[in-house]
Amino acid sequence: MAINILISDPLSEDGIYPLRQEKKLDLNIVIETGLTPDELKTKIKDFDVLLVRSQTKVTRDIIEAADNLKLIGRAGVGVDNIDLDAATEKGIIVVNAPDGNTNSAAEHTTAMIMALARHIPHAHMSLQEGRWDRKKFVGVELKNKTLGVIGFGRIGQEVAHRAKGNRMDVIAYDPFLTAEKAEKLGVDFGSVEDVVKVADFITVHTPLLKETKHMINKEIFALMKDGVRIINCARGGIIDEEALYNAIVEGKVAGAALDVMEEEPFVGNRLLELPQVIATPHLGASTIEAQESVAVDVSHDILSYFNIGTVRNPVNMPSIPKDIIAKIEPFFDLGEKLGAFVSRLSDAAVEEINLYFAGELANFDVRPLTNNTVKGLLKRNLGNHVNNVNARYLAERNTIKINEHKTTTAKGFLNSIAVELVTATETHKVTGTLLNGLGARIVKVDDYVIDVVPDGHLLFIKHTDKPGAIGRVGTLLAEKDINIATMQVGRSNQGGDAIMMLSVDNHIENVDFLKVQDNIFDAKTIDL
Repeated sequence: MAINILISDPLSEDGIYPLRQEKKLDLNIVIETGLTPDELKTKIKDFDVLLVRSQTKVTRDIIEAADNLKLIGRAGVGVDNIDLDAATEKGIIVVNAPDGNTNSAAEHTTAMIMALARHIPHAHMSLQEGRWDRKKFVGVELKNKTLGVIGFGRIGQEVAHRAKGNRMDVIAYDPFLTAEKAEKLGVDFGSVEDVVKVADFITVHTPLLKETKHMINKEIFALMKDGVRIINCARGGIIDEEALYNAIVEGKVAGAALDVMEEEPFVGNRLLELPQVIATPHLGASTIEAQESVAVDVSHDILSYFNIGTVRNPVNMPSIPKDIIAKIEPFFDLGEKLGAFVSRLSDAAVEEINLYFAGELANFDVRPLTNNTVKGLLKRNLGNHVNNVNARYLAERNTIKINEHKTTTAKGFLNSIAVELVTATETHKVTGTLLNGLGARIVKVDDYVIDVVPDGHLLFIKHTDKPGAIGRVGTLLAEKDINIATMQVGRSNQGGDAIMMLSVDNHIENVDFLKVQDNIFDAKTIDL
């Protein structure tokens, strides 16, 4: 029986060559670009696969009209033009090509570093305007300079590899970068602060998340060397543009090379008025090879799905047998929140994740629940890119070990889940359960027994068990007009270490006012 594939956006023939050459499957490939939403809604009824780039908006209406659709392929990195929830609800797998533009983005970053160091755009413009200003455009060499790489995933590592070819020293920050991995890659590593203090050039390669928005801000600029140069070919918003503008005007930053900004198109952005700034209109993935590569990757996933039933780059949850879902689905939200909670207990690079399933859960295939829990843990640093299907793959790609443990004994509960995070220097563990009629609960954090609903805005405090500690926290929060909804206290022994878990009405942006108090040695906000 023929497999009908609709390609609704322009793709090169080289990109869909794997589909054209397939012999085992009977593929009927139809290319119709420029379809209106109504036309696509009507046409999609007859197709098993929809292959798009960014132009086609695959809305819920279109997905609900797709009677036979089994797979949507996005020839690119993002899937913002596809309604993932609607696809998941209908059992349609969505795949994309997260690796296809790695080389292109790394090369563009390297080109921007060199262009910034040698004033190439401005020197070219000077010649076009009829001037010969050799003395005006004296640059700097890359040799023996230090490149700071903030975000050391695939693209960051490729940029570092090229920098070392230019005989630069490299120091990197990444939440998943360990000493062993850094040594293997031949780079130094440290915190964001460690990186910016020593780097002559700084390039950012993190996703744009709540934690990374404006991570390069006024305070971070103040730590940098005078004359530093900044490069952003990742995502607009990682760098605070107002802080960057002021740092350039004040002479702290010698120059900036930007392929992205917070608002695009960024024509008219005042940073472009500064002669120290060079910019390109979001060209990181704009190469012939990258455009072909993402299409090739998606084509291979389409073939893999219909040949062996698996795909390499899924971005939503595939169908799970109903009998398993019925048993474990109530624990999905709990597992994800436990993962999110434990991820906030340490800023060190994660090396291992241990999951403990106790009680009746031990009798089931809990792999989907494991993936969902790991997703909750990784989302702090990877954002919405991580999902139920690719969580394990992303963890293993970051050299994080995942171990499942099962026991039929749940120690007082019908079922429980515990998530343990292991780093090179510390281990943290959080345990949760579902109480009949009462819902989800966190019942243990490390060695402290508590009873907390894992929802909303939580404040986690480690302190010494002394009289007045709880009252002092209440007073400090009241002074900040922060209302406490609930509070739980756990302690190891009288007068020893203890924890407070408070739920508050609103997110607390900064908890430094708590950390300077006597008897309080850690405080964290955790939003679930």
